[in-house]
Amino acid sequence: MRWVSALSEKGDFHKALEECAAKLRDGSGGPPDLLFAFPSPHHAEHYDRMPELLKKAIGAKNVVGCSGGGIIGGGREIEHRRALGLIAAWLPGVEVKTFHVTQETMPDPDAPPKAWREWTGVPVTSADSIPSFVILTDPFSVNAEELAQGLDFAYPGAVKVGGLASGMMQPGGNALFCGLRRYDRGGVGVALTGNIVVDPIVAQGCRPIGDPLQITKCERNLLIELDEKRTLDVLEGLIENLPPEDQELARTSLFIGVVNDATKSGESKRDYLIRNLVGLDPKNGILAVGAYVRPGQTVQFHLRDRKTSADDLKERLTRYRKKHQPGRPQGALLFSCLGRGENLYREPNHDTEMFLEEFGAVPVGGFFCNGEIGPVDGSTYLHGFTSCFGIFRPMETKS
Repeated sequence: MRWVSALSEKGDFHKALEECAAKLRDGSGGPPDLLFAFPSPHHAEHYDRMPELLKKAIGAKNVVGCSGGGIIGGGREIEHRRALGLIAAWLPGVEVKTFHVTQETMPDPDAPPKAWREWTGVPVTSADSIPSFVILTDPFSVNAEELAQGLDFAYPGAVKVGGLASGMMQPGGNALFCGLRRYDRGGVGVALTGNIVVDPIVAQGCRPIGDPLQITKCERNLLIELDEKRTLDVLEGLIENLPPEDQELARTSLFIGVVNDATKSGESKRDYLIRNLVGLDPKNGILAVGAYVRPGQTVQFHLRDRKTSADDLKERLTRYRKKHQPGRPQGALLFSCLGRGENLYREPNHDTEMFLEEFGAVPVGGFFCNGEIGPVDGSTYLHGFTSCFGIFRPMETKS
């Protein structure tokens, strides 16, 4: 298995493509089995012909990609500037299956797993043939949350990582690439089966405040009571006891973590799915959150800031490296939120450099997303303000 990542900031698309292609061809020994392509919207005039031009320049057997408001590759993260990022993989012993799907043909949530597998065109022939997925969707035309839930239902135990295309603010402006075609609607993806493992790392970048709380009364996404007290009363009491700097942070960066597994008490921060607070009813003391909740679930309020985000990612990368020593990843995809990067850290290349500090010169490619797709506690979700890595290694690598 071999991965190569290339990035070009050249203003002319054809020159940018040639610069990337030259690096991918260098000593490759043949066309790659899989190519991920991520152009910034500055190259939008070439979107329609891009798959054809990629095929001509690189000859990859399979191509998947999308537009990005920021591009990651070659050890750099390019934001608010023109860029083209390509990451190629040579995958002996791996079956690669690409696909394009649409919301209009998405199976009903109650449809059987077979319907979802027919929708993607990715079968499961045995317990040993569970695929791993990379999913890229258009934020305007596909419900990524429904898609993730459907794939979890159809492919239990399979890893799914990815992101929502970005760069344009109106429907039809973003680009999705699959094979020799460009799409402006739906979602594209690749399923990988065989001698490959995709390890996900999802860094939500939050720290808990206060204590874990049990939902004692709720309705849909409305938190009515926590520990048999009005939710707003609990929250106000919590904030009153925070240090001044955290009180100020809570005004703009307060979130809630939800433990979906009722058997877990929230003792580990890895149990929490971080969700936004989306509304407040002061009269009745009710808080609306960005997830459906159930009585008996554990929740905890969280804060997000620059240091917490950096510390969270560092801790997760270090834990992964220690777990998988002495093996090393062969390649990685990084799906990072548009709200991270320089907007959060006030410096370029933060998450990529942190990854390279842990693993050395491992090729990394990806883009800044309108939303990130990755698992928390065994289920796949759509996230925000997250960095989600898909780390690739051969199955034979001892862990």
